[in-house]
Amino acid sequence: MTDRPQRISYFPLEKMDSAMMNVMEQCAREGTPRPESSAVRAHSPGAFWAFADAWDKLFRHGVVDHAIKELCRVYVSRSVKCEYCGNQRSPTAQASGITEGKLDALMNFETSGAYSERERAALSYAEAITWRLDPDDTFWQRVHANFSEEELVELACFISLTMGQQSWIRLLNIDHHQVMAGSAASMAPGLETPTTLTAARNREDYWIQTKH
Repeated sequence: MTDRPQRISYFPLEKMDSAMMNVMEQCAREGTPRPESSAVRAHSPGAFWAFADAWDKLFRHGVVDHAIKELCRVYVSRSVKCEYCGNQRSPTAQASGITEGKLDALMNFETSGAYSERERAALSYAEAITWRLDPDDTFWQRVHANFSEEELVELACFISLTMGQQSWIRLLNIDHHQVMAGSAASMAPGLETPTTLTAARNREDYWIQTKH
């Protein structure tokens, strides 16, 4: 990714106010999102805060299990082929049992035995939104059987937020370890440094095949 031209620059850290820098430091400390995408959004303070506030309410907090939202987030990454976003992991979701093996089975979630019925229902919801499907009554019976209407609204807004952002971010050619470098927060296992990230991209089993 690093040998492709970056399409929008990173807003300089020294030009950010203290409130923005608090968010940037959280990105470097906790990740998901990591600093690079936030530094691009910082060109527009309105966009920066709209995303930061929505992400905090919909991803970090809310009524739907965080682990389920992380499954949906990575499912979107795999679907829209956002390498930058797909190389991140939520530490909170990892602590609750979301393993790499579970993430590797995402594109076959219906037939994989890795998921509960609630998780499969959530992923079918993400699938319908991401791929613009026209589901039937059986689909709706399934999601209503597993989630309240409050949960369905929150989950749909989160899926839509992350799908929109990832569909855009994948165009920018931004990369990890470029802003507030030295942080490995929320990087997928084996991608914690520039060296290991480059090595992973050269493997035949790397999750997304891109031209570097």
